[in-house]
Amino acid sequence: MTITRPRQGAALPTDDIDAALRRFLAGRRAEAETISPAYAAAVAELERYVLRGGKRVRPAFAWLGWIGAGGDEAGAETEAVLRACAALEMFHAYGLIHDDVIDASLTRRGAPAAHVMFADHHRSRCWNGDAEQFGTGAAILVGDLAQCWADDMVRTSGLPEQAQRRVAQVWSELRTEVLCGQLLDLTAEAAGDEDIETALRVNQYKTASYTVERPLHIGAAIAGADAGLIAAYRAFGVDIGIAFQLRDDLLGVFGAPEETGKPSGDDLIQGKRTVLFTAALKFADAQDPDAAKFLRTRIGTRISGEELHTMRAIITGVGAVDHVERDIAARTDRAVAALRASGATDVAKDRLTAMAISATQRTS
Repeated sequence: MTITRPRQGAALPTDDIDAALRRFLAGRRAEAETISPAYAAAVAELERYVLRGGKRVRPAFAWLGWIGAGGDEAGAETEAVLRACAALEMFHAYGLIHDDVIDASLTRRGAPAAHVMFADHHRSRCWNGDAEQFGTGAAILVGDLAQCWADDMVRTSGLPEQAQRRVAQVWSELRTEVLCGQLLDLTAEAAGDEDIETALRVNQYKTASYTVERPLHIGAAIAGADAGLIAAYRAFGVDIGIAFQLRDDLLGVFGAPEETGKPSGDDLIQGKRTVLFTAALKFADAQDPDAAKFLRTRIGTRISGEELHTMRAIITGVGAVDHVERDIAARTDRAVAALRASGATDVAKDRLTAMAISATQRTS
């Protein structure tokens, strides 16, 4: 099997990551067709879901973690490393599918969310029972399938036995941290938690862990990196991962639907207690209690266009946007400094710095 390997300093191997996903999913589809047409149809939907979009950020960080720890892009292990890195994208699909069920989100990447898609299939076939309930159940099961297959991709990646053992512990921690973060997020929303530290903790465990920190750690584990480099990667990963989510918080309120693939002001409609929103409440309580009351009253409701405009104006006017932008900049600077002082290879430092800037300054 021929793999197009990037040159030193060249683009990240996103095409190879996609190819690894396609090969794995094609094999699972063939197996599904021997079991049941219904199962095969669900697997085909998951395949389309995984392959139809996404920036492949998590596999890219894992790949660079490996390169930075001395991994050889032209070596014999490249195919196995790519497959292990691609598993993170399968895991990401599981997280997105379940997150949309939990949040009752209708869209993802500009298309219907998985549970909406399955509900539509139920209705179009005039099946028995409630279409929404079917859609939710099917999405949960397909999300579970994506998680199981992410595990399988790592286990069958072909990594050497010692590398597999090192990765297994990190992979286990990643899975647990994501579930912890999801539960913290759900609880904070239900309880109306207004503590900024709670929101930051959610960001760390729900996003930073599996977006940057643990993917870098996985790449380092594959290469057998020393404790110093792993610590530097994790410091970089926590700050960039949180900054990534802080940017997402801003996009969730101010982002354009045609760029984000989500409705305008979606986080406010869903009642998300983000760092941006909790900061706005804190500042509004001190500056304009009536504005703070308006934010508390309207969050998580059917917000009209005029109300959304007012909420955005309050959030900006009390200084919450500036606060978040400063935090993003400070975390990015701190992360890059930690990376530059590390023992990572120069090419990895350059690529990771570029990725950090891209991830924290994006518009979608």
